Amino acid sequence: MSSYAIISLGGKQYRVREGERLLVDHLRVDEGATLEPRVLLVGGNGTPDLAPSTTVTARVVGHELGEKIRIGKYRRRTGYKKHTGHRSRLTRIEIESIGARRAKSAAKPKSEQSAKAAEKEEQAPGAPQGYASMTVAQLSEAAGRWSREQVEAALEQERAGKARKGALSALESALEDEE
Repeated sequence: MSSYAIISLGGKQYRVREGERLLVDHLRVDEGATLEPRVLLVGGNGTPDLAPSTTVTARVVGHELGEKIRIGKYRRRTGYKKHTGHRSRLTRIEIESIGARRAKSAAKPKSEQSAKAAEKEEQAPGAPQGYASMTVAQLSEAAGRWSREQVEAALEQERAGKARKGALSALESALEDEE
């Protein structure tokens, strides 16, 4: 028996296999994009796993309209007749793989480290440590304790980058206080 998974998409559950195509309620994803739905169960190779650490990768093949549903209302002896219809918006997806181990938990610290490295590169030389991540309130409080060179470097970086009004005024007032 081949491997299967039960996934949850749009509040509904589907039993899927690799290579299978299915119609689901409309997803706000572009055609050709891949997505990883929530996996509820993986089975087929022995006992089912109710807490899977695997992922299911699906690719959006296209968006379609469902079959037309005709609705008619009629009241006898009054001449009342009313007709309307409805077509559901659907998305066709193809299951590309089942069983790839999740690497998100291992990849998360690397992305945090790269964000910290980018912040250090972003920081002007001479600016105080952690300046780039400070809020305006934290900046105005800490600017009084910095040396003149640190305040000038932070002011230069602020003018070149974000140009936050509160930060500019706090740094300029800290420079005036030192003079």
